[in-house]
Amino acid sequence: MENVSIILDGQMNYQTYLDKDMWQFIRDTAHYFPNDTAQLSIAEQRRIYDSMCRAFAAERPCHLSVVDGRAGIVGLRHYSAGGGDACIVYFHGGGFVMGGLDSHDDVCAEVCAATGYDVIAVDYRLAPEHRHPAMFDDALAATQYVLAMNRLPLLLCGDSAGGNLAAAVAHALRGGVTKRIAGQLLIYPALGGDLASGSYLRHAAAPMLSRDDVIFYEKSRVEGKPPCDDPTYAPLMDRDFAGLPPTIVVSAECDPLSDDGHDYCERIATAGGKAHWINELGLVHGYLRARHSVSRATQSFAFIISALHDLGHGIWPGDR
Repeated sequence: MENVSIILDGQMNYQTYLDKDMWQFIRDTAHYFPNDTAQLSIAEQRRIYDSMCRAFAAERPCHLSVVDGRAGIVGLRHYSAGGGDACIVYFHGGGFVMGGLDSHDDVCAEVCAATGYDVIAVDYRLAPEHRHPAMFDDALAATQYVLAMNRLPLLLCGDSAGGNLAAAVAHALRGGVTKRIAGQLLIYPALGGDLASGSYLRHAAAPMLSRDDVIFYEKSRVEGKPPCDDPTYAPLMDRDFAGLPPTIVVSAECDPLSDDGHDYCERIATAGGKAHWINELGLVHGYLRARHSVSRATQSFAFIISALHDLGHGIWPGDR
């Protein structure tokens, strides 16, 4: 039986459950990104989000080469540590509304430095100026460009909205020559789960991302009703989960999206694929920005780095 001090009225009592370092991160984030930010104009939301990302940004490792470029209309940023054994295409989070090459620059730089792999960050178009499928089209075009430009094994990676795009691209490109996609690693991804069940209700009022926030971002992404049978919009809508690359999903426990990771990996495994889900206890959505201040986030980021490194060498977790 769960402790009543942790579970109240069917929802977690975050005040007693989350540790003091996690709460300090939440308070620090709220200083830059208040809870009522979604009520502001899109331009103001983006300004606030970018300011928050700058406040938490770590310095780039000095030995990296970082070059901006384009794949048609899509902006790219290429990080290189001098030649690795694989290439990571990274899609940033931000609810499909915010973020860009600068918001996740430090994350991409650290991934590159720690794995030794090249990292290509994708500056896909944002809603509401550009509705679905614009962001998916950009993600797909960027991935196809990277596949055409080098022969290295390719890994797809992204956080939150970016995790959605990474998975949607994996579904679109499975089979054929794109077997060069060696794996995908999704970090607290939004994959289109049922808003009326599971973690969407259990963590409806979670710090950092609420169910209402998820609904707001969905409404910004589409004109009218969301699609009901479109895996380029929500990978969990796909009817076929066979033939996908080895998949690792890292969810945050205290996040409305956490069950998306579980359900996605379960469907891949049921279809005969390799899928591994980790639900990081005591962590909240957006914890990548806490990787230098919260020990649990530090440990999770270390796992993400190790898992990416292993996927690039064809090693499955637990096979060592």
